[in-house]
Amino acid sequence: MNDVDNNILEEKKEKIIGFVKSKEYKPMKINDIMMFMEVPTKDRDLFLEIINDIILDGKLVLTQKGKVMTPESLNMVYGTYTSTSRGFGFVIVENNDIYNKKDIFINEKDANGAMHKDKVLCQIIEEDTGKRPEGIIIKVLKKGYKHIVGTFEQSQGFGFVVPDEKRMYNDIFISKKNTLGAVTGHKVVVEITKQAENGKNPEGKITEILGHINDPGVDILSIIKQFDLPTDFDDLVYKQVENVPNEVLEEEKINRLDLRNIQTVTIDGEDAKDLDDAITIQKLDNGHYKLGVHIADVTHYVKEATPLDREALKRGTSVYLVDRVIPMLPHKLSNGICSLNQGEDRLALSCIMEIDKNGAVNNHQIVETLIKVDKRMSYTIVNDILTNEQSPYLEENKEFLNMFKTMEELRNILLQKRIKRGAIEFDFEEAKIVLDENRKPIEIKLYERNVATSIIEEFMLVANETVAEHYFWLELPFVYRSHEEPDIEKVEEMAEFISKFGYKLKGSNIHSKAFQKLLEKAKSTPEEMIISRVVLRSFKQARYTFRNEGHFGLAANYYCHFTSPIRRYPDLQIHRIIKENINGKLDERRINTLSKKLPDVCLKCSNRERVADDAERETCLVKKVEYMEDKVGQIFEGVISSVTSWGIYVELPNTIEGMVSPKSIEDDYYYYDEKNMQYFGEKTGKKYSLGDVVKVKLMDTNLYERTIDFKFVLEDEL
Repeated sequence: MNDVDNNILEEKKEKIIGFVKSKEYKPMKINDIMMFMEVPTKDRDLFLEIINDIILDGKLVLTQKGKVMTPESLNMVYGTYTSTSRGFGFVIVENNDIYNKKDIFINEKDANGAMHKDKVLCQIIEEDTGKRPEGIIIKVLKKGYKHIVGTFEQSQGFGFVVPDEKRMYNDIFISKKNTLGAVTGHKVVVEITKQAENGKNPEGKITEILGHINDPGVDILSIIKQFDLPTDFDDLVYKQVENVPNEVLEEEKINRLDLRNIQTVTIDGEDAKDLDDAITIQKLDNGHYKLGVHIADVTHYVKEATPLDREALKRGTSVYLVDRVIPMLPHKLSNGICSLNQGEDRLALSCIMEIDKNGAVNNHQIVETLIKVDKRMSYTIVNDILTNEQSPYLEENKEFLNMFKTMEELRNILLQKRIKRGAIEFDFEEAKIVLDENRKPIEIKLYERNVATSIIEEFMLVANETVAEHYFWLELPFVYRSHEEPDIEKVEEMAEFISKFGYKLKGSNIHSKAFQKLLEKAKSTPEEMIISRVVLRSFKQARYTFRNEGHFGLAANYYCHFTSPIRRYPDLQIHRIIKENINGKLDERRINTLSKKLPDVCLKCSNRERVADDAERETCLVKKVEYMEDKVGQIFEGVISSVTSWGIYVELPNTIEGMVSPKSIEDDYYYYDEKNMQYFGEKTGKKYSLGDVVKVKLMDTNLYERTIDFKFVLEDEL
């Protein structure tokens, strides 16, 4: 369906919703609404489809008597059910002014067969308890998962599938005729045939056997299936890609700013293949810096509403798993004509800025360009050149030395400017998992952050801000990267928690500077990681929005994602808008089309980003568990990272986290102190608290459950 058809359908939906919400409306059946709205006989089937879509979207409700009403009039809300491993769950409300700041608590008995991530209709049953409102799920409108991935366990005459998604509380019953021949330990894909009800487990049938849990590659394949990630492109996409040239054609170089004579480099990780940003930099006579951030002109090859564009929007982003990348665009584009490879003419969209010694962008231009990268550099080599006077890379890169030093100068200016205005810097350690040829983890180390990675980060940030501000003042439809202020309730909870460590959040107003100073104070202390995580959890998630809402974490009034169109669809979308504006194609009709289209693009891309993040996190967890399998009995030092009623979590320096069961602590009986987030011994008074440095012994690993079990090592055991 094309954009015009979609716009017409949206208009009809809004008209129906507006009618039902009007003050004059009295609850009536669908046929009565059609008569009242004078729907022609030939359009009645379409009307039924539209109103059913509205009901599935939770914007209207069909009562048991067949009458159409708004959810609000029945004290109902529409949202996504998030279950927990302990049975209860929450409904995260969408598009509701009353409850959108509070999740609705759902008791296990009131879930009505709903499973994790289902779209549901929920009735509020208790509001004024001083805590979260409580509700009952009335109906599951849309299934969150098309299929469920898990581990099969065989019994006599039947079996169960234990879902990989631990927030799916119930195992799935599989009758003998629906096992597809699976045996215990098989990773399988399940289709639900009957929802859970009256205390019984949901029922399902196995549709695919992925392999045994111990077979190489099955662990990651299970996660790909679990998150329904696409593994290939369809024939229409490949057919379109066949017509893409392998090099820039002469006629494509016309009417572009030719920058091929300016010294240009890319700086990326050693194993990067999709190089989408290049840098030029000059020190001007007035002491200012002329910084060029040149981004691959992907939209030149990915035209709107083509199979390639539709598939890119469906994926939303490239997904970086431990052992592979699932790209947003086919490799012929991402690693070929769109990659800014050394020595090749490439089409780019450039943001060229003049920046003064205070980091202010005095003037800029956003322009279609033609570039040629002189040298592909890596973060490791550039960092060594800038920090090691005896660097072995100096001689072969001597013609770029002044360029790198100028980059470092400007980076320092931009970084200081960001810090001064209150930008928040989280210093979380990230794990780099090294695999052997059989995809088995052989090393887990920390990603290195250095001056070279910081140079590129600062340059991308200033380009993103400049582009966002430019298009904000043009008042054109655009896609912004927004990060709202945290809710005051979350901040108050966080402030109460950190007070136990002797920290205080200064200032009554929520400002990023207060959080920045808090994190600075915690830096290099044993509790730094805890404070950072608690602060992060109090924040809202950044998302893509049609309107500029600013970026709280970056302390930026304007922000967007402009710099990675090979791997992020929002960047691709705004490149298209920028190019249309440059070429005078944004007439009133096009602006209206974009205004209607972009909110949906923003929502889809935000959702796909969440899926990608979850899948990436899950693959890392699996490989961390596998890495620890042959280390049972070894002793490690770590920090208590979380304290819960069911266990104490300890994180090792390489980011691996495991749990100590309170029952396994043998020198005393330990009570859980929820208020102070600690366990204390009944007789000894000994405490285990957040941030404590402890020694633990690895007792067990479980790939089924994706868990690691530790036990505290007491002093007399060392």
